[in-house]
Amino acid sequence: MKFPPRSKIYLIIVLLITFFIVLNLTGLTKEIKNFFYLISSPIQKTLWRAGDNISDFWGGIFEIKSLKKEVQILQLERQELLSQIVSLKELEKENKTLRTALNIGLEKDFQLKLSQVVSKDTSKDSILIDKGLKEGILKGFPVITSQKTLLGRIGEVYRDFSEVILISNKESSFNAKISEKEIYGVVKGKGNLELYLDLISKDKELFKGEFVITTTLGKIFPKGILIGSIKEIKKSDIEPFQTAEIKPGFDLKKLDSLFVIINF
Repeated sequence: MKFPPRSKIYLIIVLLITFFIVLNLTGLTKEIKNFFYLISSPIQKTLWRAGDNISDFWGGIFEIKSLKKEVQILQLERQELLSQIVSLKELEKENKTLRTALNIGLEKDFQLKLSQVVSKDTSKDSILIDKGLKEGILKGFPVITSQKTLLGRIGEVYRDFSEVILISNKESSFNAKISEKEIYGVVKGKGNLELYLDLISKDKELFKGEFVITTTLGKIFPKGILIGSIKEIKKSDIEPFQTAEIKPGFDLKKLDSLFVIINF
């Protein structure tokens, strides 16, 4: 009967093991033991080296698993540090905004609620902020920048968020005047961040660069808040009033935080 090659190897190993057991149990001389050690040493060396290789292999696998765990821990720690850095940067922005507001005395004039811009929708001339009913925000509240420039007023209010309707929105309309002059008109939104001053008496003289500010007429906004500056004046012999295009005083691209006036 023929044995497969692998079976032969196993049989040889078993016989060698048996032989060495018998060799150790019997009182054979050192010379005989030495002879058999000499013959079997190559086989023993191959066996223990294979065993060491297997041990190294499994040790390498366990080491790789350990390294993977360490990498995962480091990634989590890195993510946590990044989150802390982002939070610190946001806090720094808020502090800078508050310092600017304090420098121009906004806290003396109004009761304010600092808010962050969540999203901007220029197609609708509106933005979303991170304060809502939970923070006491109500529809109609005026919204300004830290430089005391008018942005708009609160539209829809949700539990944690609010919509701000910008003064350039087509639905926006309110009373205003030329700074340091008794020239009054109505600011109207044109959309796409554009607005103009309408219904200005034709006998009033306007100049480019003059500032337009809010009035208390209509009780929509507090008085004296900057709206923007006159960019272009349109006057016609046919029309009973003159109009002036206004350059808004805020830059929506740079806008990150703002103030909601909750009492004035």
